[in-house]
Amino acid sequence: MTEAEFVEVLRTSVNELLRWVGFGTLTGLAAKAVMPGRDPGGAVATMLTGIGGSVIGCGTVLFFWRDATVDPISVKGFFAAVFGAFTLLFFYRLLAGSFLKETDDGEDRWMHKLRRRSKRRQVVEDIMRDAA
Repeated sequence: MTEAEFVEVLRTSVNELLRWVGFGTLTGLAAKAVMPGRDPGGAVATMLTGIGGSVIGCGTVLFFWRDATVDPISVKGFFAAVFGAFTLLFFYRLLAGSFLKETDDGEDRWMHKLRRRSKRRQVVEDIMRDAA
């Protein structure tokens, strides 16, 4: 392999890597926008979710439609990747317990919020009474 061929292979590889990083970031952001609530992770987790979602989504399309052709970096591939990233986020939240999260005392969230508000109100009343 000559130096010119090596440089061409390296340039092509870096170009593909950057395309996948950009595509993964876009699909990860789209999946996080579709999924309600707060999501864990920062920019790297979003990018990896998008890339993993692309593999899962495009793999699912190819599994169920054998004659389908889907390029991961295309319009069909984008929707398949967003579906895959959404699926990854859903199962992460399901297994992490954030969908079925309970409060500390076993109360429902509404009662927990009411109790926090009444505690804040009590603190304000105590401060006002001490100031007077």
